[in-house]
Amino acid sequence: MSAVDVLGWAGSALLVYSVLQSRMLRFRVLNLAASGALVVFNALIGVWSMVAMNAALCAINAWFIVSLLRRRSTGTAFEWVAAAPDDPFVARFLGQHGADVARFWPAARTLPTLDVAPPNVLCALVLHGDVTVGLVVAVRERDAAGAGAWELLVDYVIPGYRDYTAGSLIYSPAGPFAARGAQRVVSTGVVAASVRPYLHRAGFALDGERWVRAL
Repeated sequence: MSAVDVLGWAGSALLVYSVLQSRMLRFRVLNLAASGALVVFNALIGVWSMVAMNAALCAINAWFIVSLLRRRSTGTAFEWVAAAPDDPFVARFLGQHGADVARFWPAARTLPTLDVAPPNVLCALVLHGDVTVGLVVAVRERDAAGAGAWELLVDYVIPGYRDYTAGSLIYSPAGPFAARGAQRVVSTGVVAASVRPYLHRAGFALDGERWVRAL
């Protein structure tokens, strides 16, 4: 098999692999790489119609990548709406994604029986356009020293939308915590190892055994 054949097969395999991705940024980056490889392959064998098609795909993918990164950095990809832990929409979201939510945030298992007065609980659904893509739940810290502080129980976004970094909205002046006058958010429970990089990117810092985010 020649090097040109290897390039063609590799580009085709990468193209197929790219469409299996649930995360949009990963899909676009892999699809861009595959299309670029196929541009070179088809140019080498002289199939110019396929060169044109894959070049167009490269341009489309590049545009979406730039757009996604811009929206991620500005926090404009998401909106949020206030809810309650026993809200039917929250129940439906947990019915669909509860197992995955609990895998990252074990406290999610207690939400259906959460016994906290409404003023002391924050619950928000995260939206991307018309799609409900995430859930945030926190409770006000009980000790006097925790005035203005909220304990984070859940900060979850479904896999296909994690590249947008919802934390840029959730913990911003336009987010649900600022709307409740929070001064800081802490995570004191069990935090999955896979969640820690996200908390770090969202501005949390490890303080002893707690993750703390000043607002």
